[in-house]
Amino acid sequence: MTDDDRRQRIGSPPRPAPDGQHGGEIGPMERLAMNRTGSFDWDLDSATIDVDEAGLLVFGLDPETFDSRPASLVHRLEPDERARLDAVIREALSSGRSSYTAHFRIPREDGGEQWTHVQARILRDATGQAHRIVGVVRDTTAEVTHSAFVLELEKRRQVQTSIVERTTHALSRAVTVDDVTAALTGPGGLARLGADGLALGLVENGSVNVIALSGESLEVLDDFGTRRLEHGTPLAETVLGGRPLFISNFANLGRDYPALAPYVGRLKFRAAAYLPLVAQARSLGGMALFYRGRTAFTADERNLCLGLAAIVAQSLQRAILFDEERELATGLQSTMLPRRIPEIAGGEIAVRYHAAWSGRQVGGDWYDVVSLPRGRVGIVVGDVQGHDTHAAAIMGQLRIALRAYAGEGHAPSTVLARASRFLAELDTARFATCTYAQVDLSTGTVRAVRAGHLGPLIRHTDGRVGIPKLRGGLPLGVASVFGDEEFPETRLDLVPGETLVLCTDGLVEQPGSDIDTGLQALSDAVSSGPPQAEALADHLSEQLWERWGSGDDVALLVLRRSPDPGTPRAPRIHQYIHQADPQGLSDARAAVSQALRDWDMGALADDAELITGELLVNVLLHTEGGAVLTLEVLPEPVRRVRLSVQDRSSAWPRRRTPGEAATSGRGLLLLDALATRWGVEPRGEGKAVWCEIGPERGGRGNGTGHGGSGHGGFR
Repeated sequence: MTDDDRRQRIGSPPRPAPDGQHGGEIGPMERLAMNRTGSFDWDLDSATIDVDEAGLLVFGLDPETFDSRPASLVHRLEPDERARLDAVIREALSSGRSSYTAHFRIPREDGGEQWTHVQARILRDATGQAHRIVGVVRDTTAEVTHSAFVLELEKRRQVQTSIVERTTHALSRAVTVDDVTAALTGPGGLARLGADGLALGLVENGSVNVIALSGESLEVLDDFGTRRLEHGTPLAETVLGGRPLFISNFANLGRDYPALAPYVGRLKFRAAAYLPLVAQARSLGGMALFYRGRTAFTADERNLCLGLAAIVAQSLQRAILFDEERELATGLQSTMLPRRIPEIAGGEIAVRYHAAWSGRQVGGDWYDVVSLPRGRVGIVVGDVQGHDTHAAAIMGQLRIALRAYAGEGHAPSTVLARASRFLAELDTARFATCTYAQVDLSTGTVRAVRAGHLGPLIRHTDGRVGIPKLRGGLPLGVASVFGDEEFPETRLDLVPGETLVLCTDGLVEQPGSDIDTGLQALSDAVSSGPPQAEALADHLSEQLWERWGSGDDVALLVLRRSPDPGTPRAPRIHQYIHQADPQGLSDARAAVSQALRDWDMGALADDAELITGELLVNVLLHTEGGAVLTLEVLPEPVRRVRLSVQDRSSAWPRRRTPGEAATSGRGLLLLDALATRWGVEPRGEGKAVWCEIGPERGGRGNGTGHGGSGHGGFR
């Protein structure tokens, strides 16, 4: 039977003769194709299979010895492969399908494997019973091998593409040189590069400064931190020559570069790529990538390394330019801020300034501390509108003008009114906000004004934080334009050990949250921080600016009045209680009781706590403003407690005779009953009601101010 006859039997047309040939003659290419593709006709009723010569060659069988048995056709297949092929055929026959295909492997005599593909059609009778299978069989080894090669090549390209994409993405967020090195050496950095180690060096003043090392064992190269840019090391060679250097045999490094010979044996790598970092025709430095599992570099791998070097070079160029601009901007800013903060008697001051990370765009935030007549000190924190050099220039002029007005001794409201007029007269449309305060640390008096700015926070001696309500005026400049230069003063009192905190809005503005959330976070941070001014300033910077403040400038000023601990024999505490602050009243009573117990005077605690409540309630109900509570032990042979409550009212208390149903008027009676001595003293703008409590009750009633006219305050 001829091949054409066989093709007729399986329903295929006779093979046409190639163009230019006659009588069915076959050319070399056609013969090669026939040697790889054959046909078969399987008679299921007789259990015989007719296979053409090409098909037998696909199965590796001799046409002269083939016995037409199906088992003989597949006897060279491994048992597992035979079982899998048999399962495919049985499933096709039993399911009623009309065709099937299968791939299977045939062992070759040379020990290799041949991939074979069969495609068959099942012929059935009128009842659906299969009686014949016809089909073709092909040697597909070349196709499968090529497909595997293509898949492997595609896989490698996907890996390379992923390396480039991930590295580009990581470096796209890098702003400074430190950011670039962090992206390359931080978590996942080496994995993104597809390397096991990295060294990064920058050219600086004729030297190569290695700024980053990452990877196991690379710490041995710390000795090469900074070296003259000259031949002798592969990194310097690639920087000087501007050409990459690929090392496939790492052991040869010591021979080619004697300076590395003592280190090569301690480096756990087999290959390395030394790459120049060039951006806009400028040599920035060099990068070395180290590999443990590689011993050669294909053309694609070399191109990948060069691509990574280009990406890193571009990122470094941007980062270097940013760092240079940042240094220029911060230098300009620092020249406009006070070079020195004066030392003050009776307290301590700490200032901090953090510039926003925005390149050349400096801001207009500022702080200042001004020595004033009569031992007072002026403190100010402000912010000029905008984030550019113009804002910084205006800030410098405004700071000097405000400093001059304050130094002349004007009242705080006058200082801001004149500063507003000064800003309005400048050739600018910018405005400014600020908070200014005159502080007398000897008395604790604070006179504060604000112009569209955040008010201060006060940290009390027990760690509580208050936010006083400062009446405010319009921003500087705007106030003069609208003819409203009223900046009402608010008086505050700092008792010894209390702290005043002023800041610009960059410290409290959190992206995505309102300013009240930021103020609460600031209040919490002030409360949880250390009491000392410098330590508290550092604490606030770490807690808040590093978390939120990178997008805006931040000026911070912390002023603390020196604590007054007294002496071991005569300890003392001070506490300020705000008006209409029930919790502060309760805290003050508890503080008095606890202090006396700590001083081994617990027997007087109940009386002192009761008197404290009476004196404070009287002040908070019948005066305008808060009260300063002082508790101290008098250094006498017989230790007694002196309790003083100071307020701003000049009206003195007077004794009253309450009726049986009266709910007030018994304050002085209670004070007279419990205190050894008591009295009233004038204190500046107000007075202080004091009493002494001790084991001896002689001399009661000889204090100053009994029965004097006043506001009728005591209950």
